[in-house]
Amino acid sequence: MKPRFGRIETLEITLSKTERELLKAVYRMSQNGAEAHTSEVAEQLGLAPGTVTMGVKRLADRDIVIHRPYIGVELTSKGRLLALSVIRRHRIVERFLADMLGYDWLDADRLAKCFEHQLPQEVEDRLFAALSNPETCPHGFPIPEPDASELGEPLRLTELAPGDAAVIALPDDMDGEVVAFLDTLGVRPGVQIELREKHPFDGPVVVRVNGEDRTVGEKLAGRIHVVPGVRTEEVVL
Repeated sequence: MKPRFGRIETLEITLSKTERELLKAVYRMSQNGAEAHTSEVAEQLGLAPGTVTMGVKRLADRDIVIHRPYIGVELTSKGRLLALSVIRRHRIVERFLADMLGYDWLDADRLAKCFEHQLPQEVEDRLFAALSNPETCPHGFPIPEPDASELGEPLRLTELAPGDAAVIALPDDMDGEVVAFLDTLGVRPGVQIELREKHPFDGPVVVRVNGEDRTVGEKLAGRIHVVPGVRTEEVVL
């Protein structure tokens, strides 16, 4: 069933910077049917719990989220459309900063938050066209369609089976030292890998990157996102 709200309706809703960041955080935390907790949202955004609670209440008053005190927060159908439109803009701005201004993917995420909230819709649309309609952000995550109500988020590296091919996507909250280590292995956003082996009993995984086999510990592999690709027999690595 198509949602009652579309892109035109969501564009008419004015959101503050805090509300837009709240929507992104709630969307990320409420994947797989889970509910986001205001304390966790506050911690992730670096905001006071009271500020988050007030913001959530304002969103609930506009039927954007459902807030159950002491239980959690979930998005309504209208809220999901709004959250995905906010995520779309963020990822387009990241792409602009990386592709046109030369920022690396971590700086692109940080800087996008500084001005994306004041960006007129027509500027977002023109940026997207100027970037030749990119499919992913610099982190490797998909850019939602304008009227998307769902977004297929990447799997974890540990969810692949031996022989699967995929493209790396790294979250923006990954520690800089970890990112630097992965970079030495060639594991960076947008790079295609093939899962070669999964050792049992929480053992490491072996991936092929640029023609070389690399070993990644199970705990770290569980933090690496991947966008599944074609089977390895269809890929030249």
